[in-house]
Amino acid sequence: MGFFDLFKSPDINQGISRFQSVKGAVLLDVRTRGEYAQGHIPKSRNLPLQELHKAPSAIPGRDTPLFVYCLSGARSRQAVSQLQEMGYTDVTNLGGIQKYQGKVVR
Repeated sequence: MGFFDLFKSPDINQGISRFQSVKGAVLLDVRTRGEYAQGHIPKSRNLPLQELHKAPSAIPGRDTPLFVYCLSGARSRQAVSQLQEMGYTDVTNLGGIQKYQGKVVR
């Protein structure tokens, strides 16, 4: 990994394809409830970053594959770190929905 790879953001479109191919995976939107209501990726679940402490009751299996996104990728990066600290073992940062090219549910 080179120095500039640190600044490279994940490709949410590739990440969604991967999410769709992983059995039992959860697509987690960590934006606010208001942002989620304005438009979200189909089959995603909303758990705002401020409420991430509720993850163990919302997603009991610590080995559940989690694919996390937000608006730009900043909150999802924070969420991935927090989820890993909580003991979740399979967490992927998808980045921000602003670069998503697929269908959005409103």
